[in-house]
Amino acid sequence: MKIAGLDIGSTGCKLTVFDSDGSCLGKAYRDYPVKRTKTAHEVEVQDIIDSVFEVMEEMGRRHPDIAGIGVTSFGETFVLTDKAGCPLHTAMLYTDPRGADECRALEEELGSAEIAAVTGLKPHGMYSLPKIMWIKDHWPEVYRRAEHILLMEDFVVFRLTGTAQIDYSLATRTMAFDINTLTWNRKILSAAGVDERLLSRPVPSGTAAGTLLPEAAKRTGLSTRLQVVSVSQDQVAGAVGAGVFDSGKALECAGTVECLTPVYDGMPPLEAMHRGNYAVVPYVVPGKYVTYCFSYTGGALIQWCADTLAKGEKELAAREGLSVHAYLERQAAEPTGLLVLPHFAGAATPYMDTGSKGAIIGMTTATTVAEIYRGCMEGIAYEMLLNMEYLRDTGVRFKKLQASGGGAASSLWMQMKADVLNIPMTALHTADSGTVGSAMITGAAIGCFGSLQEAAAQMVREKETYYPDPRQHERYMEIYERYRQLYAALRPLV
Repeated sequence: MKIAGLDIGSTGCKLTVFDSDGSCLGKAYRDYPVKRTKTAHEVEVQDIIDSVFEVMEEMGRRHPDIAGIGVTSFGETFVLTDKAGCPLHTAMLYTDPRGADECRALEEELGSAEIAAVTGLKPHGMYSLPKIMWIKDHWPEVYRRAEHILLMEDFVVFRLTGTAQIDYSLATRTMAFDINTLTWNRKILSAAGVDERLLSRPVPSGTAAGTLLPEAAKRTGLSTRLQVVSVSQDQVAGAVGAGVFDSGKALECAGTVECLTPVYDGMPPLEAMHRGNYAVVPYVVPGKYVTYCFSYTGGALIQWCADTLAKGEKELAAREGLSVHAYLERQAAEPTGLLVLPHFAGAATPYMDTGSKGAIIGMTTATTVAEIYRGCMEGIAYEMLLNMEYLRDTGVRFKKLQASGGGAASSLWMQMKADVLNIPMTALHTADSGTVGSAMITGAAIGCFGSLQEAAAQMVREKETYYPDPRQHERYMEIYERYRQLYAALRPLV
């Protein structure tokens, strides 16, 4: 039986096809543009659905017998549509500045503590609900014409099947979902002036939405018997694809954004979570929850360093047949002593401070580009350690981290993280645990696997484990003690 994971990202979508023993049979990817100005960060939802049909058609030509497709997506971004699911406006990304005033108004009416206790989220303008309020206030005609409010997972599922349903983990990212009752919260929606009837029906992760509509089947070449499954937000699918099912493990995803996703075996202490700006998100395993610790600039900072500072090194690397990343890693084998605050796109958890700025401290005329490159890696690792220390107050005790994303291919960075965090780091065979997790959840939903644990035994494949070096850990901790003071020292200056 062939199953597929469809991952809708903010800049592109990919579809990966697997067989039931976990072997990857092929993948297709399409990107789409994001428009960013000082006042708007937007994506055309029509571009997203067109790209979805393209990757499905490409894989459908090679694998017309796909039995099920699971849909996962990035969070927060939504679109108001007509009855047929056609977009009525350009969609706002979570970084779009609109919605901040509406969020403050909602906080004043309901109180931050009440919103957080219900939704698992500390109120913030990044979430869907304040931006829906902005649309209602500024584009009333769009809101009046709307028949659906859809986030990207349920938008795609609706266009493929005609069923409007959203999984619990993605519904959480609206700031209107009650994590205690697993329903839309009518009090919050009423205060926001948003009609609950426009929202999709919340369902558990792994709920089948139905089969392909005839028009979707015709456009993709796939069967009308193909099952479409609502999976989860992308980070949740990534944790499943890494085999993370209990509190002893966590997913460490080193992509464009650096994100740590730990599991809680029960409801975590909400007050402690909110002190660190950590969300509480229902997991795919009933009764369990996850949270997200992240830095906006993970791999993005490493790439910026290579692109901006290492032009000469790129030429030298090419002469040796190396990538610039491999070349720079070879040049800086030891801890640098530099302090790099990786807030080059603002600070994420635990601060959630978009006004914070990046900084590189401790350079001299002898500092090399390779040292700055390594220093950026170290800064990201320190930021994750800072988050892990905050999480200890919430009851998390890490024993092992499962690593995915492009950064997991760097043995230097993996060993560095093991040394800094003082925890074994296991790199997975695939850099993309999200589509693996999506396929696992889909396979369990349509009967290919008896359970997620059975799916994990077939599909989660570990590549190499990096163990912490006690001596290196001590060296890093001496630097980390200074790193912990960076944000407080620099924030008043920027």
